[in-house]
Amino acid sequence: MDFQLSDDQRALRSGMRDLLGAVFDRDRMRAAVERGDRNRGMDRAGGGDRAGGVGRGGGVDRGLWRELGAAGFFVLRLPEEAGGVGLGLPEAVLLFEEAGRALLPGPLVATHLAAGLVKGAAEGEAVVTVAEGGGRAVADLGGADAVLVAGGARVLTGEELEAFVAGAVPVRSMDPLTPLHRTMGLAGAWEAYPGAFRGEGALLTAAEQLGSAARTTEMAVQHARSRAQFGSLIGSFQAVKHLCADMLARTEPARSAVYAAAVTGDPVEIAAAKLLADEAAVRNARDCLQIHGGMGFTWEADVHLHLKRAWLRAARWLTAVEAEEVLAADLGPVRPLYGGSAALG
Repeated sequence: MDFQLSDDQRALRSGMRDLLGAVFDRDRMRAAVERGDRNRGMDRAGGGDRAGGVGRGGGVDRGLWRELGAAGFFVLRLPEEAGGVGLGLPEAVLLFEEAGRALLPGPLVATHLAAGLVKGAAEGEAVVTVAEGGGRAVADLGGADAVLVAGGARVLTGEELEAFVAGAVPVRSMDPLTPLHRTMGLAGAWEAYPGAFRGEGALLTAAEQLGSAARTTEMAVQHARSRAQFGSLIGSFQAVKHLCADMLARTEPARSAVYAAAVTGDPVEIAAAKLLADEAAVRNARDCLQIHGGMGFTWEADVHLHLKRAWLRAARWLTAVEAEEVLAADLGPVRPLYGGSAALG
């Protein structure tokens, strides 16, 4: 059985990387970071156009969103008879992996999942975010045209959305490209509707984490090959080699798990993929920061942006604790090795 990517899948991934390089290169990404930082400063000062604590119309770059819509990012998995591309989760994972590499901001996963539910989402004309419930903050609420709740079983638009927004309170986000708001109500909506919707969201988020883990590995290796200390490139030092090797050793198992879960769609495999991808993204960003040394901590370096986004994604859709519960439940009851009671103590 051949588990290699097909030529079409490779072309799809390459095309998305080229597109993002054209419409969201580093200069545009850093400009978005600076705008986000200024907006946070206005919020702290009490400025800005705000309604119930949420600045309406802000956040997501609408031009970029339409570019993604025109490229088929959101409509990828809709059937052809519905105007979609008719591809599946494996292809979607490849696109979200590239989005993670590029630190593409905005509620990509929610808008992708809402392509068949919310008018304009498929074309990138509408921005859709998700309220997961359970006390979790809502990302990108200020510029959203719709909010998914109850695991996608309900969509808030119009007056319902305005009422929902009116009760939202901004909270400080570690990621300058992801504004967060705490909302009242709907606390138990997500738990009441776990289903396939949540699994797909977790898998696509895991794909973003995979892309970030791969990118920070590349950044670390590139820096180690160019930075000299004590008369030698730091990549020649054994400690740095070990860090880079560890980063690769985390990324590739996560890649295998994410790709396999995309093929099977199995909830247990999705939980394992999210767990491995979260660990790879967070730990790789930290190791990349270590290899960059003092300059890695500066605002001008991109390493901290990957770390902050990885932390944020790890808390979305399926956390480590929730993924571990899924995996533990799949193992079944614990049995003693040599007979007798399984109780410990």
